[in-house]
Amino acid sequence: MTPVTIEPWLNALMAQGYCVIPQLLPPQTLSDLAHDLEDAFRATPFGQGHFYGYRTKRFGSLLRRSSRAPEIVMEPTVLALAQALLGSACDRIQLNVAQAIAIHPGELEQFPHCDQDMWAGVKGAHEYLLNVIWPLDPFTPENGATRIYPGTHRNPPRSFAELPEPVITQCEPGSAICFLGSTLHSAGPNRSAGVRRAVVVGYSLGWLKPYENMWLAYPPKVARTFSPELAALVGYAQHRPNLGNYEGQCPSVLLSRARRGPIGAVDALRPDQATMLSEFARGQGAQR
Repeated sequence: MTPVTIEPWLNALMAQGYCVIPQLLPPQTLSDLAHDLEDAFRATPFGQGHFYGYRTKRFGSLLRRSSRAPEIVMEPTVLALAQALLGSACDRIQLNVAQAIAIHPGELEQFPHCDQDMWAGVKGAHEYLLNVIWPLDPFTPENGATRIYPGTHRNPPRSFAELPEPVITQCEPGSAICFLGSTLHSAGPNRSAGVRRAVVVGYSLGWLKPYENMWLAYPPKVARTFSPELAALVGYAQHRPNLGNYEGQCPSVLLSRARRGPIGAVDALRPDQATMLSEFARGQGAQR
């Protein structure tokens, strides 16, 4: 497999808080995804609330709605970026959200916000999240293209008066709009006559509670159809030490059709912890 080059995009993310990677996927892939999601876009009601918007539709569970969704969620360049940004602060990264959004004509500009604010932890020591917007329709200044406020990941404004001039992410389907969870952004107002559709795929630290409840979106019956890598990304894996277990074991046991009867707890430790515990156990006269 050819190594993925991420340095230019990683540097842009760290310097500006965002980057737009042009034509990362074939436009046909996004067109096929949009086709698969047509019924869901049609059936989903408009949101309620000034944040979600009264002229905006949102729905998740994309991995069970379209066979194209896994290709987008597992895109190698994006995964490498997420791992480079988040990997130093967690044992594994996880899927935080895979959501479709349709902004209809007449929608107002969304409140500028940072997505990491959904978690109450102290900010600044590391990043919590990488989000990627994949347009399903061309993004334009008129139809509500996402607005990103560059540099706000390093210098958060204290008021709206201090907001820098936003970048309007004008691009075509196939491009990937990447931004940090610490970067202020908003959906723009849709002043056009058409609908602006996109999917948002987010990756977060594996020890956080994800925005989308993955185990309800993808119960074992659904997750059994995923590749092992995708199943782990949506939560069928432990975050060492022992976090997110099922009966003391990796929840991937739920995906095995051969599993029978009760199971017992099995340590899932980081290498440094396993070494320390082994030394301690030897001191206690343990035989294993």
